[in-house]
Amino acid sequence: MDVNELYERGLKLRRQLFGNKAVEERMNALGEFGKPLQNIVNAYAYGDIWNRPGLPLKIKSLAMLGITAAINRPQEFRVHMNGALNNGCTPEEIREILLLVALYCGIPAANEAHRIAYETINERLAGKA
Repeated sequence: MDVNELYERGLKLRRQLFGNKAVEERMNALGEFGKPLQNIVNAYAYGDIWNRPGLPLKIKSLAMLGITAAINRPQEFRVHMNGALNNGCTPEEIREILLLVALYCGIPAANEAHRIAYETINERLAGKA
């Protein structure tokens, strides 16, 4: 598969996971300067790795929550929180991942992730997201 096909496949999946608005905002956030990075994200992260059949999207989303919480990347965590909910992850499953983060990566990382998860879940329940 060529890079253009990977890009299109990745962009389609990315929009499915996060919604058109969120993807457009992230893709345009850094203008022309950020375009090469967005090409890499679409083609390789979502067009290749996220499209691999070895794990369901729900499990990949839970893994991303653990990873982004562990490395303390709140903006990425929030994006992947929305994707996880779109992929059918439950608040209980998300909480369990974040408890593992607390145990193995530290309370400060888990505190921030818990706060963002709580806000995101409540926004969804209120119909704001």
